[in-house]
Amino acid sequence: MHHKIYPASRRRIIEIWHYTDKNWGVKQADKYIRGLYEAIDKAANNKFLWRKIEHEDVKGIFFVRYQHHYIFFRELSKEVLGVINVLHENMDIPSRLKEDLSRP
Repeated sequence: MHHKIYPASRRRIIEIWHYTDKNWGVKQADKYIRGLYEAIDKAANNKFLWRKIEHEDVKGIFFVRYQHHYIFFRELSKEVLGVINVLHENMDIPSRLKEDLSRP
């Protein structure tokens, strides 16, 4: 299975890289983002890692955790995992997901 990164996810990953670079440097930012993509690849290839969100406003969404971030996705087909967003553990996750899912 491979993955598709949605625009909200791409923006968040760039923001995470910039934040990490600002606070811990380029090497750490690159390392963190590599790890994030490795977590996405692992999720795409192992459904046993998936955790389902049990919230009425965000049905059919799964997640995996990578360090202090949650990676949210849905199965687009048996071959493609759609990464909806990557959110920090301290964010209001249901509200942010609902907002992202309502955008075209």
